[in-house]
Amino acid sequence: MFSPSADAMTRDEKRAGASLAAIFALRMLGLFLILPVFAVHAQGIPGGSDLTLVGIAIGAYGLTQSMLQIAFGAASDRFGRKRVIIIGLVIFAIGSFVAALAPDIYWVIAGRILQGAGAISAAVTALAADLTREQHRTKVMAMIGSSIGLVFALSLVLAPVLYRAIGMGGLFGMTGALAMAAILLVLYVVPEPPPPAPHDDGPVPFSKIAFDPQLLRLNFGIFTLHLAQMAMFVVIPLALVNAAGLVLADHWKVYLPALMLSFVLMVPAIIVAEKKNKTKPVFNGAILLILLTQLGFGVFGEGLWSLSFFLFLFFVGFNILEASLPSMISRIAPPQSKGLALGIYNTTQAFGLAAGGALGGFLAQRFGADAVFAVCGLLTLVWLRLGLTMAPLPMRVKPGATQVAAQTN
Repeated sequence: MFSPSADAMTRDEKRAGASLAAIFALRMLGLFLILPVFAVHAQGIPGGSDLTLVGIAIGAYGLTQSMLQIAFGAASDRFGRKRVIIIGLVIFAIGSFVAALAPDIYWVIAGRILQGAGAISAAVTALAADLTREQHRTKVMAMIGSSIGLVFALSLVLAPVLYRAIGMGGLFGMTGALAMAAILLVLYVVPEPPPPAPHDDGPVPFSKIAFDPQLLRLNFGIFTLHLAQMAMFVVIPLALVNAAGLVLADHWKVYLPALMLSFVLMVPAIIVAEKKNKTKPVFNGAILLILLTQLGFGVFGEGLWSLSFFLFLFFVGFNILEASLPSMISRIAPPQSKGLALGIYNTTQAFGLAAGGALGGFLAQRFGADAVFAVCGLLTLVWLRLGLTMAPLPMRVKPGATQVAAQTN
């Protein structure tokens, strides 16, 4: 599949990156498109006036996803990545159509549970690792990570427009149809992965992957990153309204430019990490950027321009880390257990999303917004300490090289 003499990305690597990013983006629409409009829509359906049930309907997706990521990742190691991805997309599509036809909030919750049960994130990232050489893996992970950010930004803009045009049932139905389209991408566009190399040492025990010190550092990182993301967005929208005077309908005017400009800075950072073997310094620099944004929000986050600036910095760090973390997991994990390792990684990511919303709401209610940024900053400081003391990463194998050295920078 790969040309051993070429250092540039091959045609198959580019095709793998673009198609897997598209699959990830199509599926993430199921989460992001409903966020800006569902709470308002729910007021008009039976049971939707209970905000607890509305919260369950939104959060059920992430809950079942976190519970099944490890199982789907391990299954992809055993039964094949594509097979598991297709099964997950079918389950997701069924859940979408159940939610589209839901007569009340309880059937919406059932549909959301099914949507989340199609937990393919680990299998998709493991397949991306299978289809790319190490020196290009972070680029492909960056394509996938960027697609998530792009879909999030577009959802903030498109969701209200689509809701007015086709309603909530239409939105759910559309995400189901897009999932079916993603199956066609898996079958006909995504390249076939190479056969797994034989491993004389046999399967790696679950405990060895779950409690590996290096992998634990990275899993703590993705947990902290998404906890901070969700906790921040409990208080940032209120700050934009109350402190910056920006009405809710215009918040996308802050989010969209911040996300788009962050991609401009993310790309050269990833190139430096790849070309100059500076993965660890770039990684720790991005963690430091997240820490500085928490301090900035807490001290200076009272005006529109300061909030916009620190959101921009947050998204720069966030996008770099979203691209780097799964690539680093795939480099450290044993080849025969990449799916399991990425399943654990995606599970801790989902737990971070769930914990961040709950913790952010509790801290904001009891102690105010500054407490949210203080706790997120403290967790990020611990993460930075873990990142700085992380062991050297395996050196990427250059074309034609026969040995693997340690990355010393």
